Amino acid sequence: MTDEDIAYAGIGELRDLMAARQLSPRELVEATLSRIERSQPVLNAFITVCADEARRDARRAEEAILRGQTLGPLHGIPFTVKDNIATAKVRTTFGSRIFEHHVPERDAVAVARARAAGAILVGKTTTPEFAFLGMTEAPLFGRTANPWRPDRTCGGSSGGAGAAVAAGLGTVAIATDAGGSIRIPAACNGVVAIKQSLGLVPHDWADDVFGNTQYVSPMARSVLDAAILLDVIAGPDPSDPHTLHRRPDSHAQAARSGGDLQGVRIQWRPLLGNAVVSEDVIRKCEASLARAIAMGARVDGSDAPFENQEQLIARINASSRRAQYGALLKQHRSIMCPKFVRQLENVSALSADDLWQGLFQRTRLFHHVQSWFDGADLIAMPTLARGALPIDQDFFGPIEIDGKLTDTPRRAWYPYTIPFNATGHPALTIPCGLDRDGLPVGLQLVGPIGSDARLLRIGALLEKAADPIGRPPLPGIDDPGCVSRS
Repeated sequence: MTDEDIAYAGIGELRDLMAARQLSPRELVEATLSRIERSQPVLNAFITVCADEARRDARRAEEAILRGQTLGPLHGIPFTVKDNIATAKVRTTFGSRIFEHHVPERDAVAVARARAAGAILVGKTTTPEFAFLGMTEAPLFGRTANPWRPDRTCGGSSGGAGAAVAAGLGTVAIATDAGGSIRIPAACNGVVAIKQSLGLVPHDWADDVFGNTQYVSPMARSVLDAAILLDVIAGPDPSDPHTLHRRPDSHAQAARSGGDLQGVRIQWRPLLGNAVVSEDVIRKCEASLARAIAMGARVDGSDAPFENQEQLIARINASSRRAQYGALLKQHRSIMCPKFVRQLENVSALSADDLWQGLFQRTRLFHHVQSWFDGADLIAMPTLARGALPIDQDFFGPIEIDGKLTDTPRRAWYPYTIPFNATGHPALTIPCGLDRDGLPVGLQLVGPIGSDARLLRIGALLEKAADPIGRPPLPGIDDPGCVSRS
């Protein structure tokens, strides 16, 4: 088995190899660290690599196997954490020069749960400053490239996580999503991500736990691996009131359950407050839905009008960022990301009335999305209106779709992701093919709140029926070779 095969193996296969002592945690971690080292000049997906800590934890994981101990569901599995999520004794910078040397004393709940399940942290992945940009770049580390084409963006704000998972630099990732931040890079990089229902996974570091719209979520190369990680990090925690008294389903069991889609009602919405979508994206998404029909689903199209929700981001998310970080502008403006500064300045004139109007808008949006499920079990739509944008795309300028200049990235590229952070509905993105430029296309599935397990089951069935997109071309990273066996 080559290093590349191991890099792209799933959780189940890796655990079986380790249980049979055909692969040790130390060999797996060493192969992953070597791959990360080779990738950094090409992709730049990591802010911090935890090589010493990972080797220590791999040695302990190997000793546990040799002693015949009961192993957790992620025992020996390399994982990454986005650099806006706290990791004990490991630098957490938020992608900001201001916090370049910040080291938390404790793990976020999701990270602690992954470690307790046996996962081994190999590094902190890149994020734009304070995770508030749909592309991944910051003065602290520069830009992160897309593994499929280095001249294209990896998306954001969890771009480092998306690039790392796609390039085999860790089996799974924990990242965040405040308006599409995990689904945008998943679609750009051809991997799987779910922004789960509100209250399923604790967000213990949120400043506003009651009005929070940012989710701590899993990313993986398969629906099953995302479901396994979700099972590990989900569940009640006293720090997050939305999670209390919630009993999560077995998401991995649902993803494994198979069957067909007989009787499942799917509503197809090719537009969601935008006017233009790539023909390639439509073609690939509709081919995936044709497979759903072949498995027994009913698919009905909808062209009902929908208001673009970009202003909701400004009223709620941007104004909350202004409250969190606005004071930093006075002292640190010169070393902050100009794009982030501009977004804070754009909302500087918003009043308390404007903010509350945004909160009222959030409630109206929730009721509107809820009404979709009166006649459908899930809603299908593109994740992005086109493939990955050029890496130097102006975030405040128009984007090009099929040769036509349209609107800004928020309004025209990812209008599909923004609404569901506000409403709390689960949203899963899976790859459904490659466009004419050889870039991944994502299909997003949205379900009622609490239907995460069902959503993952349907996603797993569509994933299995889809044509595989293969692996990204990675010269200099996918070097031939075999992992040595002890």
